[in-house]
Amino acid sequence: MDILMKSVKLEMNGKLYVKDPESSDLGRKIIEHSILLIDEIGFECFTFKKLGARIHSNESSIYRYFENKHKLLLYLASWYWGWMEYRMVFATNGISDPVKKLKKAIEVLTQNVEEDSSFSHVNEVVLNKLIINEYSKSYLVKEVDQENKDGYFTISKRIVSRISKMIQVVDENYPYPLSLASTILEGTLHQYFLAEHFPKLTNCNEKITPTQFFTDLIFRTLNLKLNG
Repeated sequence: MDILMKSVKLEMNGKLYVKDPESSDLGRKIIEHSILLIDEIGFECFTFKKLGARIHSNESSIYRYFENKHKLLLYLASWYWGWMEYRMVFATNGISDPVKKLKKAIEVLTQNVEEDSSFSHVNEVVLNKLIINEYSKSYLVKEVDQENKDGYFTISKRIVSRISKMIQVVDENYPYPLSLASTILEGTLHQYFLAEHFPKLTNCNEKITPTQFFTDLIFRTLNLKLNG
């Protein structure tokens, strides 16, 4: 998988950026350090001026790549979900048993993230923390319907569709496959957030992982036997 991932280039919606950040060293530096800075100070306090100071570049140079910080957050979220989708596809591709395939997909989407050496300018562990804490700010905006029409959420919707189809293969009579699939995607972020900030609101902790919770939830919902 590592060898295959090294040849992968995640394709982003061109409307998210003014200039493709993957096309230059400065662009990749903007991505790398925006992740670190947003994680450090939070999205509300993050500005292009602060990012420019961090990377020793003019604020105006960042605007050559992104129209505003909202578009940058949408880009980072799309990159994250694109990365997760590739990981899920590779991890489940050789599994013929539909139950085992679904279980593996849940595992990939819900487990702790490890840094991927295939993308040297992105710290996936920090990006995962950023998505857990900030992702909802990318779509809880008045313009969400238009942004959805513009395809800004295509990748996350595609993951939900993939999981939904896996659920349907396991149980074609289950009436809510999309709702169950989107619950995994959004719920995982929420459970990690609760474990970190509101531990009395979740059973997930150092001993019980979101992977265990969601695997149990999905298998009980579909009346499947959980082995291993």
